[in-house]
Amino acid sequence: MLLQPLGEAPSQSDRLNPWCSPGGPPRCRLLESRCGIVDVHRMTYFTRLILFLFCLMALVESRKPKRRRWTGQLEMPKPSHLYKKNLDVTKIHKGKPQPLLRVEDHDFSMRPAFGGPAIPVGVDVQVESLDSISEVDMDFTMTLYLRHYWKDERLAFPSTSNKSMTFDGRLVKKIWVPDVFFVHSKRSFTHDTTTDNIMLRVFPDGHVLYSMRITVTAMCNMDFSHFPLDSQTCSLELESYAYTDEDLMLYWKNGDESLKTDEKISLSQFLIQKFHTTSRLAFYSSTGWYNRLYINFTLRRHIFFFLLQTYFPATLMVMLSWVSFWIDRRAVPARVSLGITTVLTMSTIITGVNASMPRVSYIKAVDIYLWVSFVFVFLSVLEYAAVNYLTTVQERKERKLREKFPCMCGMLHSRTMMLDGSYSESEANSLAGYPRSHILTEEERQDKIVVHLALSSESSSSRKKGLLKGHMGLRIFQNTHAIDKYSRLIFPASYIFFNLIYWSVFS
Repeated sequence: MLLQPLGEAPSQSDRLNPWCSPGGPPRCRLLESRCGIVDVHRMTYFTRLILFLFCLMALVESRKPKRRRWTGQLEMPKPSHLYKKNLDVTKIHKGKPQPLLRVEDHDFSMRPAFGGPAIPVGVDVQVESLDSISEVDMDFTMTLYLRHYWKDERLAFPSTSNKSMTFDGRLVKKIWVPDVFFVHSKRSFTHDTTTDNIMLRVFPDGHVLYSMRITVTAMCNMDFSHFPLDSQTCSLELESYAYTDEDLMLYWKNGDESLKTDEKISLSQFLIQKFHTTSRLAFYSSTGWYNRLYINFTLRRHIFFFLLQTYFPATLMVMLSWVSFWIDRRAVPARVSLGITTVLTMSTIITGVNASMPRVSYIKAVDIYLWVSFVFVFLSVLEYAAVNYLTTVQERKERKLREKFPCMCGMLHSRTMMLDGSYSESEANSLAGYPRSHILTEEERQDKIVVHLALSSESSSSRKKGLLKGHMGLRIFQNTHAIDKYSRLIFPASYIFFNLIYWSVFS
């Protein structure tokens, strides 16, 4: 803007426009600075009025609040008055916070009602799975949900809207909880995926629910005297470690209803017959009496697996050993190899069964069956040994008889005729081809009969006594093939009788 020199009088235009005179109001100077006016005096009045209005509008717009820029997000509508806004009790206010659970105000290292009567702690269990049963280690593995119920007035809180408050495992480390442990447990752990499987629920009156998911491996004393036709009863025992029955009373919360099981629980070798609960007092000489809870379950072993793997193969081996009774006694390699094969197979079956069982000092039911079957197989081998020995003895006697009486070498087939002391007509005709020197007279024939009878003392004494038993023994020893005939009946009948007694006793 062009300024007038000092000492000069205002021009006529200045006098016509007092607002913009040098000594005029400051608003005009402000408008001039905002609108960039260089020479207001030389403009017409109309142009000045338009500029004045424009600058006035610009001044008004500059004083308005700035609008927010677009951020690409939709503005959420304000909540309606129909919905109630829940107060956030976890919001940190200025000053000292007021927690609902006054954990820091109490000493939770002591049990509730310390110095008074024993605090009752109810327990219930839900069995999730029976993972395994080990006969060798004599233990079982179980996964379960263990829940405790008790009342701790130190955790009571005033509330009109919340029925309970639920917390995770972090609060458990700050308050008192029952010290329940598993008696006779070998290994146990609390699941921690994806976080510790621990839940704590506190009610306004101070009642507490404490739940955890645990897998435990505990000892089970098994009796294998009837294995594999046995039933086993195992127990999982719960007890307080530090508090006796004067400080903590452990009990089943709902009796037998305190134990729940999943219907899908199954095992490969066992049938789960029933679950039930019991409780009793346990005494320790150094510390006193404690309440102990028992989870009992009865298992019945499936027999079909052992029938296929043990009993049927053993029975077939015994039956295979009987085949040798129908093989000619002169076929020594066939009968010997068959007997040795069955004996070795039975030994393998016995070894395989005992390898998967604990080394107990008593006899199991399966041992009785396998060893009796092994004895039957072994006796079949001894039976052929006896047959072979008696056959050899008989042939040796006949050989000596031929050497002593060479004239009878062609008449061996007439042994029965000579023992009876008479000839049949056909046998007499068969002697026609022999030389006369070979035909015995009546007196010589009597001498030969005496010689034949003298060779067998047992048969001679039996004929003198005239007993039927001696006569049967004479026939057996004179014809060793009869041992095989009797074995074909005695061995199967004896084995069938043994099976009847075995299955009636152990099944």
